Amino acid sequence: MASREDFGSWLEGVPTGAGAADRLGLPESGPGSRATLGPRLGALVVDWAAATLVAYLLLGVVSQGLGFWEGLSEVSASAQLGIFAVTTWLLVASIGSTIGHRIFGLRVVRLVDRRRPVGLGRSAIRTILLCLVIPAVVWDADGRGLHDKAAGTVLVRTR
Repeated sequence: MASREDFGSWLEGVPTGAGAADRLGLPESGPGSRATLGPRLGALVVDWAAATLVAYLLLGVVSQGLGFWEGLSEVSASAQLGIFAVTTWLLVASIGSTIGHRIFGLRVVRLVDRRRPVGLGRSAIRTILLCLVIPAVVWDADGRGLHDKAAGTVLVRTR
């Protein structure tokens, strides 16, 4: 049975120490080690900005004659979220990383068999929970968000 200490949150930062890496079978540092908070947040910002830009271009806000910054404020939040969800789902399922992950040197892998692609099902679970936000900001003792834990995945460094 899990105790209260087994779960943390984004407020406490990513758990440190050899215990988490040992339990997951990951190296302590370098390629293949657990991703840290900074690159995770950076990748999320890049992916959200890309989704916003795509929504801006697809929804025809450009044709309204507004300036760029005014046009961005007209983009629907649900369109941004929808584009973010679809791109995250498909990119993680097929190549294991989003645009932001690639830029920050991260990759989503299966916890059990890291050589196999994440796949559509695991990626869908992970993406849906990521979009709900709360599962993504609550971490277990291993430093994985609940969205990764539910999908059986882990976000690792590629460099």
